Amino acid sequence: MVMIRPALFRSSIRSFATSTKSSHHNNHRENHKYLESNSFLGSWQAPKDPKEAEAKLALLRREYAKQMKEVRKEYIQEVELMALEKQRKDEARREALRVANEERHKLKAEAAKVRAQERQIAQQQFRETLLKERAEKLEHWRMQTKKHGEKKIEKKELLRKQSSIWIDVGDLEKKILDAAAAQH
Repeated sequence: MVMIRPALFRSSIRSFATSTKSSHHNNHRENHKYLESNSFLGSWQAPKDPKEAEAKLALLRREYAKQMKEVRKEYIQEVELMALEKQRKDEARREALRVANEERHKLKAEAAKVRAQERQIAQQQFRETLLKERAEKLEHWRMQTKKHGEKKIEKKELLRKQSSIWIDVGDLEKKILDAAAAQH
């Protein structure tokens, strides 16, 4: 069993977590596109007259508001484009899923048809086997009945033949007495 020291384990987890975070941060820093510097930065030089300073400041604020309005418009357009792109990708993904589901259902239906056909074939074979067995049993029963009838007829015939040599009751007493006398 391998023993891991808790402090070492925690530091390795921490270093893994920070490395993924810092790599994302570095990646973002490398790929981010910065805007060019704003003309307002460092442009203010305080005039000596407060009214002139106020007018310049109002002008700067108006210009800044115009530029910010343009930046916001561009941002809104970018967000809308991103939303449209995301919607298009989602629709394409949903369509792909729908097509895949239809294909899967079609394959399932075909497999069910094949299983149903196999089941019907098996049932048909079972019926044929059952009918064959029944026919064989019926034929066997007929043969047994025929043999039984023939044996009955043979017994009757044998009995009829034996009955022709039977002795009458009056002759029976005479024969018994003769047989008893012959034994003495």
